[in-house]
Amino acid sequence: MKRTPARLPLWLKLVFTAFLLVMVPVYWVNYGPTNFLYFCDVSLLLCLVSVWTERRLPASMAAVGILLPQVLWCADFVGELCGHHLLGMTSYMFDENRSLFLRGLSFFHGWLPFLILFLVKRLGYDRRALPAWTLLAWALCLVAYFWLPPAGTVLSDPKIPVNINYVFGFDDAHPQTWLPAPLYLVGWMLTLLVVIYLPTHWALRRWLAPKASGTQQEATPSGQLAWERA
Repeated sequence: MKRTPARLPLWLKLVFTAFLLVMVPVYWVNYGPTNFLYFCDVSLLLCLVSVWTERRLPASMAAVGILLPQVLWCADFVGELCGHHLLGMTSYMFDENRSLFLRGLSFFHGWLPFLILFLVKRLGYDRRALPAWTLLAWALCLVAYFWLPPAGTVLSDPKIPVNINYVFGFDDAHPQTWLPAPLYLVGWMLTLLVVIYLPTHWALRRWLAPKASGTQQEATPSGQLAWERA
């Protein structure tokens, strides 16, 4: 039986894995295990699965979930760097109480979108990513809302995250007050779906749609289908 050639280079698998082998324990010690419930950290782990299994669904889920938010992260960081406070998403990057090494690890927010796009382009986009990521993201929001520290909680270690995934508003120091908390949570979850996940899903489907009409599908140089109907 002829072996299917790998679609992802070995150096990428090794470098990405090495980064996570450093980042995960450092984050665990400094930020605690709940930090890995952030959408971006979950997406990192999904990418790791795709990198080694070369399955499209995990990378596609990460693409749906965080491509647009990571663009906002980059814009917010540049704004903070230039002295303009935008959303406050990256204020921690300028916190001198955190080591440069710890803050430097967070620069993965800048290159992760490019890695995700590379993975989706190379492996193909799986349309199941929209419902799969939405259910996962909503579950993470519910966990953060019911069981994790809300915005405004003062912890003994200020590096431990509160208000994970912004389920209590966009200000970690104070919960939002313009809506009842449960109503805000539902609205936030629906906003994620309508404003972020659906447009990204549609864009990726259009970007990777087959050029041939009918049922014909375009093949990649490796012989794999660039896109397939789910």
